[in-house]
Amino acid sequence: MKPTLVILAAGMGSRYGGLKQLDEVGPNGEAIIDYSLYDAIKAGFGKVVFVIRTDFSEAFKARFEPNLKGRIEVEYVYQSRDKIPEGFNIHPEREKPWGTAHATMMAEPVTKEPFAVINADDFYGGNAYRAMADFLTSSTDQNEYAMVGYYVANTLSEFGSVSRGVCNTDAEGYLTTVVERTKILGESDGIFYYEGEDRTKLDGNTPVSMNFWGLKPNVFNYLTEDFKDFLSNHGNELKSEFYIPLVINNNIVKGTVRTKVLSCDSPWFGVTYQEDKPFVQEKIKTLIKSGEYPSHLWS
Repeated sequence: MKPTLVILAAGMGSRYGGLKQLDEVGPNGEAIIDYSLYDAIKAGFGKVVFVIRTDFSEAFKARFEPNLKGRIEVEYVYQSRDKIPEGFNIHPEREKPWGTAHATMMAEPVTKEPFAVINADDFYGGNAYRAMADFLTSSTDQNEYAMVGYYVANTLSEFGSVSRGVCNTDAEGYLTTVVERTKILGESDGIFYYEGEDRTKLDGNTPVSMNFWGLKPNVFNYLTEDFKDFLSNHGNELKSEFYIPLVINNNIVKGTVRTKVLSCDSPWFGVTYQEDKPFVQEKIKTLIKSGEYPSHLWS
């Protein structure tokens, strides 16, 4: 059974200032998603599930379906703030959905096989997809998950703070904790994450999650259970988010899952801010020159 790729593309891009999921970064109008799809198809993924918002559904279909037809099966699911379990209420002034773990929950009706989850606006590299596809097709333990790890020093932006899942691992390379840090900055005296006014230094080689997870279908049970707990504690907040690392960490602590950190030498880069775009464009040009990608990706 071929694994599925779930692409989280419902984010509003508030820091970026536009629909960055469709922004053109390749020489012939390719978006980062195009490179993700190209790498996933080459690695052996058999289906892609786009998690999007209903208001840009038609734009997504028009943009990607012509290139994907005959190459990979495609499904669309929709994330919105009101998709919550019965018995819970949301703050009437809340505008955004509930984050990456909530977005992943939307894929349950069309995802019955082992699957990977990625961000739409992150470039992970071909080796990362090959490593993840190998894991998903070889791991037979339904409670063994995986994550592609990157060094935090290689994942910063020059133009503002970033959010990363900061990881600790055991001697066998499995996660012991992963904690979402929502404000990480590279500064003149080092790399730090902030909690209010407090700042804590991070070693540049600290592994972080860039939201490239390898999961099994039973994760939807854990997501649902943890989302109910999350809403009980944070459901009336305007901006709280339900992140994948929260669910993974909770279930590592409970002993219900173990999560292998996959190391690979693929580059990572992304477009958190509009100012990141020229850097991403140059990186892709370099990869094309080296032969990693054709200049016309889908021709």
